[in-house]
Amino acid sequence: MGRAVIVDAVRSPMGRGKKSGALAGVHPVDLLAQVLTALVARNDLDPATIDDVLVGCVGQAGEQSATPGRQAVLAAGFPTHVPSTTIERKCGSGQQAVDFAVQGVVAGAYDIAIAAGVESMSRVPMGSARMDADPFGPSVRARFPDLVPQGVSAELVARKWKLTRAELDEYSARSHARAAAVRANGGFDGEIVPITTPDGTTVTSDESIREGTTPERLAGLAPAFAREPYLSRFPELEWLITAGNSSQITDGASALLVMSEEQAKALGLRPRAAIVASAVVGDDPTLMLTGPIPATHKVLARSGVGLDRIDAVEVNEAFAPVPLAWQREFGVPDDRLNPAGGAIALGHPLGASGCRLMTTMINHLERAGGRYGLQTMCEAGGMANAAIVENLSA
Repeated sequence: MGRAVIVDAVRSPMGRGKKSGALAGVHPVDLLAQVLTALVARNDLDPATIDDVLVGCVGQAGEQSATPGRQAVLAAGFPTHVPSTTIERKCGSGQQAVDFAVQGVVAGAYDIAIAAGVESMSRVPMGSARMDADPFGPSVRARFPDLVPQGVSAELVARKWKLTRAELDEYSARSHARAAAVRANGGFDGEIVPITTPDGTTVTSDESIREGTTPERLAGLAPAFAREPYLSRFPELEWLITAGNSSQITDGASALLVMSEEQAKALGLRPRAAIVASAVVGDDPTLMLTGPIPATHKVLARSGVGLDRIDAVEVNEAFAPVPLAWQREFGVPDDRLNPAGGAIALGHPLGASGCRLMTTMINHLERAGGRYGLQTMCEAGGMANAAIVENLSA
């Protein structure tokens, strides 16, 4: 079997997912199309040679309902024979797109594939696809009668790992500070491609980072989930989760160019990274956000790479308790955990986040001269993806 390599990885700036957000005027198809166009142009790649475009997208409703990757391929001007498919593994959709692209190349099904993700949360609000329906059904609810929203799961995780409000807010302020520092030093410049809005404005920088955020300011925010029926159901909880220590609702897109090592050599393209191993697991659907812990154990065992050799770890900051609980389990030093900030500062455009994290991690490894990175993401329903990435320029 040949090896699959990542030749390039790009993303849009992150726009706040509200009507006044910087990217709110951009249709999600056009948002992804601009990222795809930039990815192909940066590598002087003939789009006719792309075998498939695999796109993570969670809110498959409204403007994201008609296989958004296919529409983006057409909007980008790619030949009509280039296909696309949509992948939905909740917050891990984009990371699963990367896994499938790599697996397709290794299996010989693809020579060249794009793994991507898109989510316009200002235009397709979270939960739009549910239409007030019950997605669980009576059998699931009978087996798991304590199912709760993710925010309440975050409260349960914080309680289980004995995390305090101060720890959550300190971590969250640090996420903003790290992202702000990377931006100030030009660290995101190589991964962000500009997005042009319908009024002609060009967006080149993340809108979500709040410079000067402090734990003291975050401490003044009210708990987001301290309401009925959860107050009565969980009287033991301290109610620590706020908008400030949670991921931001965001608009964004990201894409990675994946191909066989032989194809990259034939095209004269320099591979930047490779996936050493990947894993996906299921976990407790009530705690829901703990999947990154068993996923990490599984991917480390599968890769043969010890945690002591991992130079950077990206644990998606869905809520601050997620990376902090993971850190309690594995003891990774602070400077190796989400070194460029995470979704609390950069935002979490659901289907795009897996590709965005990997894009940021590859760029960080190159800047820092690190060899291995670990990425893992919690997902609704108690699932998680994990991958070990090798920096090939190290």
